[in-house]
Amino acid sequence: MPHTLTVVAHPRPDSLTAQVAAGLRARIRDAGGTVDVLDLYAERFDPRTYPDDEPDWENRDKRYSAEVHAHMDRIAAADDILVVFPVWWYAPPAILKGWIDRVWNYGFAYGRSTPRLAAKRMLWLGLAGGTAEEFASLGLDTAMDTQLRVGISEYNGITASAVRLLHGTELSGVPVHVRPAKVREVLAAAEAARQEILGDTPSHGTPLRGTAITRVEVSR
Repeated sequence: MPHTLTVVAHPRPDSLTAQVAAGLRARIRDAGGTVDVLDLYAERFDPRTYPDDEPDWENRDKRYSAEVHAHMDRIAAADDILVVFPVWWYAPPAILKGWIDRVWNYGFAYGRSTPRLAAKRMLWLGLAGGTAEEFASLGLDTAMDTQLRVGISEYNGITASAVRLLHGTELSGVPVHVRPAKVREVLAAAEAARQEILGDTPSHGTPLRGTAITRVEVSR
């Protein structure tokens, strides 16, 4: 069974994002897999890049900071990478962008003739408050797919990658007595997305182009 690195990017441990990540972790473990949960906020990851972690284009074997190398080791150990995050301003939170900036660095994630991450599978799972129609009408679903799947995953050699957006996940306008059922809907949609991309069917390294966005509409 695969070993999954689950990256979580939300400041509150009781958030819907955190609940989704916990639910997926439990499903993976129930299926016999292992999970390394990387909660960027809980681990107080610093998203700022200082000179120690700035790429050296003349030295792809540069030794970066100890924190960055520890995160690189966790990525290298994973078969699958599952990133769970809220969609803020039609993009991932800044802490997640900073994690990519610092850790997915030259000489590790890219810059070699044979990409080190090519055999992995990756799922970007975003929780969006807006509807699928709102995102599509502005081209924002395509923009997020291009940024995350093409600009990060594929650029670093991970062709078995996809972006999935769970829409309508803002629960502030939902009556309190209805929210548990809505949360269950979100959790079920998240597990369906995980099974589709990181289940047993796709083989490692199999391109997932053309299946970049699933519009999973969660009724408000």
